[in-house]
Amino acid sequence: MSILLNQLAETRAFIQNKVKSEAAVGIILGSGLGNLANTIKTEIAIPYEEIPHFPVSTVEGHSGKLILGELSGKKVWVMSGRFHFYEGYNPQQVIYPIRVLHTLGVKTLLLSNAAGGVNTSFKVGDLMIINDHISMFVTNPLIGKNEESIGTRFPDMSQPYCKDLIKQVQNIADANHIDIREGVYVGVTGPTFETRAEYKMIHLLGGDAVGMSTVQENIVAVHCGMKVFAVSVITDLGIREEENIITHEEVLQAAKDAEPKLTLLISELIKAL
Repeated sequence: MSILLNQLAETRAFIQNKVKSEAAVGIILGSGLGNLANTIKTEIAIPYEEIPHFPVSTVEGHSGKLILGELSGKKVWVMSGRFHFYEGYNPQQVIYPIRVLHTLGVKTLLLSNAAGGVNTSFKVGDLMIINDHISMFVTNPLIGKNEESIGTRFPDMSQPYCKDLIKQVQNIADANHIDIREGVYVGVTGPTFETRAEYKMIHLLGGDAVGMSTVQENIVAVHCGMKVFAVSVITDLGIREEENIITHEEVLQAAKDAEPKLTLLISELIKAL
């Protein structure tokens, strides 16, 4: 057995020793969106630092707990806080929790993030369903030896985000009078926010939003055979006229303001699964 498979087995055994319940849905909460965890009826919350082989989140707005609980009457695994390449982790560390969720039986993965708006029609506070992504600016986490027991060497990425889940969320948004956007997410390494020239380039490439997460997680989830839904909270605008600057504090505040709408959409989607 490979080192990776041994590590996954050890992590799974540690978690299953603490809790016997199972869940087929996993949720990853992004910057400023951790309060969604407060709506979950928690069965157990395990700090990342206690979990064998897990990285530890170092970014403000990411609390760093793996939660098993109930949301909308369904059992869910929730990662309150994620890991980023810019923190100094390699891609395999960033996506390790996704593989752990897979070993725990997760079939559907719901991702959220804070992102910069590139589409000129977007405004701060908008929610954008991710229908595709551009990953050329980040390191592919599948580089290296492939584990055939997890997924194929060359996974197809023609539909990285599940169309059925996207349609369900669009219907939920319409029923609840929530305006929701849809577009292409461009993944970058960070931790710097983009220059004006970079925002213009991303816009020319067809990007609607840009962020520092999600893409590597999606690639590995697709590799594992999961269905993936992802949504961005537009927390700042890259294409703009005024000479304002972007701060992480403003990003967190914008995400917090949009959180009630996101909580409703995720809760109703889980109810419908």
